[in-house]
Amino acid sequence: MPPNLTGYYRFVSQENMDNYLRALDINVVLRKLVCLLKPDKEIIHTGDHMVIRTITSLRDYVMDFDLGVQFEENLEPVDGRKCQTTVSWEGDQLVCEQLGEKRNRGWRHWLEGDRLHLRMTVEDEVCVQVFQKVK
Repeated sequence: MPPNLTGYYRFVSQENMDNYLRALDINVVLRKLVCLLKPDKEIIHTGDHMVIRTITSLRDYVMDFDLGVQFEENLEPVDGRKCQTTVSWEGDQLVCEQLGEKRNRGWRHWLEGDRLHLRMTVEDEVCVQVFQKVK
């Protein structure tokens, strides 16, 4: 049975965010700003329904979805695109596939103890973020 990811997680670290954003065609000024942000995550996981809030001082981003059901994700606030998105479990990892203009786009969340890991991919770039559970 997959883990329940419900909780509030504080930012700990990230690697390769600038190259990840460059692969999304984000301009240099916005890339520099995003690389300075320290986002928190709030996850509400109820059965097959999830809400994932990414919280920053600049703006919040909310994903509200049912597991295994494809939906149109509006990523215009992020990079001006829309994707056909499906989120499902692969073992203990929550896996998101985002089909659209960019190949190999998506992410994975998993827990190691009280740390939430996020591995984001687009094209050939990978960005990894780590968050500490606080409640």
